[in-house]
Amino acid sequence: MENKIDRRNFMRSSAAIGAGLFVAPSVLAAAGKADDINIALLGAGAQGRVLTDSMLKIPGIKFRAVCDIWKSYNLGNMSRLLKKYRHENNAYVDYREMLDKEKDLDAVVIATPDFWHAEHTNACLEAGLHVYCEKEMSNTLEGAKSMVQTAKKTGKLLQIGHQRRSNPRYLHCYNRLIKEANLLNRITTINGQWNRAAREDYAALPKYHIDQATLTKYGFKSMPQFMNWRWYKGLGGGPFVDLGSHQIDIFAWFLGANPSAVIANGGTDYYDKKTHEWYDTVMAIYEYQTKQGVVRAFYQTITTNSSQGYFETFMGDKGTLQISESASRGSVYRESSAPQWDKWVKKGIIKAPVAEKKEDKSALLDVRETLSPPAFEIPIGMGGKKYHQPHLENFFNAIRGKEKLNCPAEIGYETAVAVLKANEAVEANKRLEFKKDEFEV
Repeated sequence: MENKIDRRNFMRSSAAIGAGLFVAPSVLAAAGKADDINIALLGAGAQGRVLTDSMLKIPGIKFRAVCDIWKSYNLGNMSRLLKKYRHENNAYVDYREMLDKEKDLDAVVIATPDFWHAEHTNACLEAGLHVYCEKEMSNTLEGAKSMVQTAKKTGKLLQIGHQRRSNPRYLHCYNRLIKEANLLNRITTINGQWNRAAREDYAALPKYHIDQATLTKYGFKSMPQFMNWRWYKGLGGGPFVDLGSHQIDIFAWFLGANPSAVIANGGTDYYDKKTHEWYDTVMAIYEYQTKQGVVRAFYQTITTNSSQGYFETFMGDKGTLQISESASRGSVYRESSAPQWDKWVKKGIIKAPVAEKKEDKSALLDVRETLSPPAFEIPIGMGGKKYHQPHLENFFNAIRGKEKLNCPAEIGYETAVAVLKANEAVEANKRLEFKKDEFEV
């Protein structure tokens, strides 16, 4: 017998981590090149480029194909970029042709518009490939549910792109700060937001326009709609779903509970409603029933002003955590009634304030005022990695059988349920409740 392992059979069997199996280092060593993962990029637009930027920094990944309907711009540019980095690849406009011709793929990374996610993901899974699909999982619950079902049926891995689930700073806050040290104690309230400045719609030069027949074939009425699909009902979910899904996902993760109700108010208050069908402003309040009691979480998306950017603030009766994917923001604040945190500083869970600012107590103007607590820093950074890189690494390591997925299809579906109902609440203009079985497939 030859002393080697077929690369594709090895990659497929090593994904048995999903079944709890272990791949010994000796097997990996014997496999040699088998440890490389052949992938295709489906969707080479702005988000596809962001993911590729991270993947080019991950060893053992081989791009074999790129697919995008914008042949004159996205597809050509991405294919040439990958070849520059010595990833020989084939370029396709139609994903079905790619799946039919590319017989040596292990996985597909999907970064297409939301309304294509279910069809693209299901087809790739059915073709025997593992899938990394960007959020939002789907613009419909039916689409998201079908993705969970197909992943279960095929036994292939499906990671949803809620990348904070693999972010070392978020993992540290959840595992060490909240679970181990319990610095916040009982979480009572959450605030979160993602504010973006007003801007003009995206536009392409006429020489790069996609022909109308191709646009129509792939579900777009015009080039402007193709460029700004997130604003259109039936194509995306609007800013609340697009941005809020990241942070509402963290609410549920840190609380260990899905929401029980949501009330929301919003509208298209700034842009032209003909080209911005989804709401440019949404303010929502979620209610969570946790083991410790009720938690109310306020969340907003504003696309007309960028004040304070994006962050999540978890408030407990003993402390506050404010964190953001942006590395410049992340601190913990101790309530005056809480025990001292010296031992947690020594254990490296938090970092002591550089210099505590002394408050002039004589300057207090009202008996209701309280002193501003010092900020304890989170001592974990990204280690020079891009925001999406750890989540992609987790996906590829799961394929190799070394890790479990941090955001499998079932978790992505729960988040889809939570954010899509907020849009429904805006339209209904009333409080909507969740049933427990809504989060299950």
